[in-house]
Amino acid sequence: MTVSIRARTVVLDLEGTTSAAGFILGDLYDYARPRLLGWLRDHADDEAVSAARAQTVADGGLPADASDEDVVAVLHAWMNDDVKATPLKTLQGQIWAEGFARGEITSHFFDDVIPKLRVWHAAGVGLAVFSSGSVTSQRPWFAHSPDGDLSPLITAYFDTVNAGPKKVATSYDAIAAALAVPAAELVFFSDHPDELTAATAAGWQVVAFARPGEPWGSADFGAAPVVASFDEVEVTLP
Repeated sequence: MTVSIRARTVVLDLEGTTSAAGFILGDLYDYARPRLLGWLRDHADDEAVSAARAQTVADGGLPADASDEDVVAVLHAWMNDDVKATPLKTLQGQIWAEGFARGEITSHFFDDVIPKLRVWHAAGVGLAVFSSGSVTSQRPWFAHSPDGDLSPLITAYFDTVNAGPKKVATSYDAIAAALAVPAAELVFFSDHPDELTAATAAGWQVVAFARPGEPWGSADFGAAPVVASFDEVEVTLP
């Protein structure tokens, strides 16, 4: 069955939707984990790193004079529990961006994703991203895909800092305003039921992705149309 959508812009979740959660939680987490301590020390004068460190201290219940090792212990615990903590995402994003630039890591996309993105872009459909991963990590993710630089396909990137939490309707209001596209002409692709509920509450169209083997592959998506592949979705302009 094909789900037909009329939308001006498709907004993409990444983990579990365009890309395997196991790659992000495995390969990329493994790349960032041993580099966090050195990154904190080598970039202590970076405003974003300093702010992320301070927020980790506050959110992790650490004393104000906590050592870098104490901070990293909290970050590692968040990684182990897959906590979508903004300071962790900021630091991971910076580390990954450098890794992408050095050619030490590349991103992952399911085989059905990139061909469809190219088709929709060619047809004039806008493409944007809303992920819990920082914008700092989203940009090189698309720039260093297995099929080359996909950056020209993407018009905007959103995360929990510039849009808000993914499970809150107001975040989708903020994205619609930033894109200057009416909510009814936006569609959100995600594998998480709560995110789809929030987008629906904001007046968006949604498509649920239940990919076999992914964390939310057997979730209850309610009234949302459910697919297992981008090949099952057709998007045309209103």
